[in-house]
Amino acid sequence: MIRVLLADDEALVRTGFRLLLGSQPDMTVVGEAADGAEAVRLGGRLRPDVVLMDLHMPGVDGVQATERIAAELPEVRVLALSTFDLDEHVVAMLRAGAAGFLPKDVSPEELVEAVRVVHRGEAAVAPRLLTRLIGTFVRASRPRLATTSPRVADLTEREREVLTLIGRGRSNPEIAQALQVSPSTVKNHVTNLFGKIGVRDRAQAVIVAYETGLIDRKA
Repeated sequence: MIRVLLADDEALVRTGFRLLLGSQPDMTVVGEAADGAEAVRLGGRLRPDVVLMDLHMPGVDGVQATERIAAELPEVRVLALSTFDLDEHVVAMLRAGAAGFLPKDVSPEELVEAVRVVHRGEAAVAPRLLTRLIGTFVRASRPRLATTSPRVADLTEREREVLTLIGRGRSNPEIAQALQVSPSTVKNHVTNLFGKIGVRDRAQAVIVAYETGLIDRKA
């Protein structure tokens, strides 16, 4: 069972999420928090697998709560939700350690699948958000040279190729086909390069690929 903690300041929203996720055969809602501070406290006590985290909450907001959970409970995955999908909010949550970011207008099926995806250790970012993030925020930032950036200096040439393809949105099987290697080899490269550049998932890796200049921001 996937143990889910709900964090949202609106009781009606939490009720809707509880009914939706609680009806899934592989999920159970273990607790509810009305603000970020409570989410951190309950996260430490209940040890959920996934925290469904609202971005905008009074007091400790979703970004601050996510940072604390990522630091104190690295095994807990955070899936962020927001009514607003401004690009800087997406970046802030992903940098804080969120494994995914979805707008609240996603379908129930998309939300349920996203919980399963982040629980598997993968990233779940709504395609329209990731595209806009790259197109209007990350690309607009001033990239550093890929060959000199401390974050990628220790990568092998093959690991740079894999990171570049991740930044272009390629899946592991697609990367394996492009590089003509086995999927297990790609998986090993991904694990190694994530450790070297200090990211937890593919969404954060995309940001690094653009910010370090591995991918041309005009491409």
